[in-house]
Amino acid sequence: VRFVSCTTPDEFRGRRSCGTSGRTRGEQGAGAFLTFFPPGRVINAGKSQHNEDQACCEVVFVEQRPSPRGSGELDGGRKGFYFHYWALFDGHAGSGAAVMASERLHLHICEQLRELVGILQDPSPPPVCLPHGAEPGSADPSTEEHGELPNDALPRFHLEKAVSHESLVIGAIENAFKHMDDQIEQERATQHLAGGCCALAAIYLMGKFYVANAGDSRAIIIRNGEIIPMSREFTPETERQRLQFLALLRPELLGKEFTPLEFPRRIQPKELGKKMLYRDQSMNGWAYKKIEEDDLKFPLIFGEGKKARMMATIGVTRGLGDHDLKVFSSNIRIKPFLSCFPEVRVYDLTQYEHCPDDVLVLGTDGLWDVTNDKEVAAVVMEVLTSYEPNDPCRYTMVAQELVLRSRGVLKERGWRLPNDKLGSGDDISVFVIPLGGPGNYT
Repeated sequence: VRFVSCTTPDEFRGRRSCGTSGRTRGEQGAGAFLTFFPPGRVINAGKSQHNEDQACCEVVFVEQRPSPRGSGELDGGRKGFYFHYWALFDGHAGSGAAVMASERLHLHICEQLRELVGILQDPSPPPVCLPHGAEPGSADPSTEEHGELPNDALPRFHLEKAVSHESLVIGAIENAFKHMDDQIEQERATQHLAGGCCALAAIYLMGKFYVANAGDSRAIIIRNGEIIPMSREFTPETERQRLQFLALLRPELLGKEFTPLEFPRRIQPKELGKKMLYRDQSMNGWAYKKIEEDDLKFPLIFGEGKKARMMATIGVTRGLGDHDLKVFSSNIRIKPFLSCFPEVRVYDLTQYEHCPDDVLVLGTDGLWDVTNDKEVAAVVMEVLTSYEPNDPCRYTMVAQELVLRSRGVLKERGWRLPNDKLGSGDDISVFVIPLGGPGNYT
């Protein structure tokens, strides 16, 4: 097992603009943003020679684009703000996409936020429409020079939807994932970017955590013993209706090889004309239908649990990369059914008093396949209570213990957990991020 050491707070505080901060990636050291408490991270269960998981930890300064006007300047005349960033990338069919995403995703997030520096620092509601040619958050020179009426003085003939600053940050993160996926597509040949990856990122900005997930990695917050889910898995089962609806709109994507309908099992030719349970894109329950010739095709979604596959090929439905992935022995592309957009959940850190034992846990599916939320919370509390609250290594020890318990012990019948069930056979990566204590978020 390769355990990643924590840097000291001073070592981690080296910061740079748009992603040029002190960082950890791959096999390098994990860092912290708390004054006294670095988070812990452990990657790889030690079972494979080539680890396809990648990790990144950054402190990023988002600098507003150059403007002749401006106030609230930081860092020697620069106007902007910092965000803190942790991300796990679970690669499949190669580590190329995971490696590039670990190096670039935070840069894309930074670039998207640069457009919003002025708006996010202004407590007033975001403008619905910006003046032509103006940067977000900047004043409209023509209004000042010619004395035009401000927006709020003009008559309103329709209602405007209220948009929060929080939703602007969510939109920036979503667009950053899309730009990251586009970059992987454009550079996959020259950079030899094989495969794809699931992506889970946590961004701390202006008092809030934004947890963005595209894939089957997951995150939970453990606060005073309570478990708060901060993501959900995106698999053929959880996204069945989205996939079936797309197949209905664009049946050519199925290549005449698949049926969009779901059945409890494969249909046999001798069952033509009989009635069998099925469900389509509009159904949560099941109903009976008469079996027709087209129903004999292979189902778009087949299998159950971790064995569920889309088009008999892939077990996740969101992520980055996979631009060249095709159904075995065919030219049917998988990518149109895969989404690179994450689901983003928000946790307001300022709404609660947090103690040093409150943490955010990020983990790839190598952890969650064999360890449920309650078991993770129990390990967190068990390990943290065995260390002093001001011990900077306590969070690393939690991450280490989570990996060891999920990996299991090698016995005659394979890797086994304490309950004698099979341990995780996947790479395992874990971040344990403290939410409170003597250290303060800066």
